[in-house]
Amino acid sequence: MTGRSPGARTPLRLSYNSPAVLTFVFLCVAVQLLRELTGDWATTHLFSVYGASLLDPLAWIRLFGHALGHASWSHLINNMMFLLILGPMIEEKYGTSNTVFVMAATALVTGIFNMIFFPRVYTLGASGIVFAFILLASITGGEDRTIPLTFILVAILYIGEQVYDAVTARDNISQVSHIVGGLTGSVLGFVMKRLRMNGYRAGKG
Repeated sequence: MTGRSPGARTPLRLSYNSPAVLTFVFLCVAVQLLRELTGDWATTHLFSVYGASLLDPLAWIRLFGHALGHASWSHLINNMMFLLILGPMIEEKYGTSNTVFVMAATALVTGIFNMIFFPRVYTLGASGIVFAFILLASITGGEDRTIPLTFILVAILYIGEQVYDAVTARDNISQVSHIVGGLTGSVLGFVMKRLRMNGYRAGKG
């Protein structure tokens, strides 16, 4: 009979600690590599959103897939850094399934918005999800039936800055995606908070 002695140390091992966020990050990297291999063909047809007929099956894929595509490696890295910082905290609080829902809903809302209002512009990137996470993170931890002051300050700073940039900048497409993503994350955050949709309580049944 063998066993671990009381003083033995547990060997170090890698932990896939945030399945939703890590899987999304790896998918974004894979899509960027595919972009390099196909000379933008995959990005144009699958991983960016623009005006198209809903009778086109690929249009439905692009409504979600645009969040996986990025214009460059620096664009990708900047977004992934924010997701890796904020995502694990959000996923631990609300659970993997709710985190996936937030990302999918944000991608869909921003995709529809850009398809309708900016049909001639190819829009791509996870920036909308990043801003959803930023606003959602500012809500996390507050008491029920309250609006955290941190949320108000973050909304003023981040959303206010994006509104200013959208008004003054020549290219306001990315700013609009940020604003829509942030608003989507805010709404979903308060809904999940009100319904007590988080990983801890869901686990208790």
